[in-house]
Amino acid sequence: MATAIFQNDGSNITGFSGGVVVDKGFSRQSAPKIHVMNFGDGYEHRAADGINNLVQGMNVSFNTRPKAEIDDLVAFFESLGGVTKFRMTLDDTNGNETIKVVCKQWNQTWAYDDYYSLTAQLERVYEA
Repeated sequence: MATAIFQNDGSNITGFSGGVVVDKGFSRQSAPKIHVMNFGDGYEHRAADGINNLVQGMNVSFNTRPKAEIDDLVAFFESLGGVTKFRMTLDDTNGNETIKVVCKQWNQTWAYDDYYSLTAQLERVYEA
């Protein structure tokens, strides 16, 4: 079973003593960027579009968590403004993979009492 943890450029996110673990059931969408050249009669040639041509997006959620935790996550996303990257570690049976992502969109839900939920859409970025 895959899990995901993210941190602010390798350090802990404000308000958390360690990395933030997303809920189980998150999803990752992948689509390679390619150039396709059609030559007629059904013949075509495909080539990768760039060095890092794998476009990836992730949908993550943090359901029914204490209000303070969701507030800290919202503050974290707001501080990054959709442009600053952070690290996300994906752990599955093939080992750990740490990638850089940005969050351009999130949605906060007031569940009940002092428990909130948050969903976020992440995009993988290839930069130093």
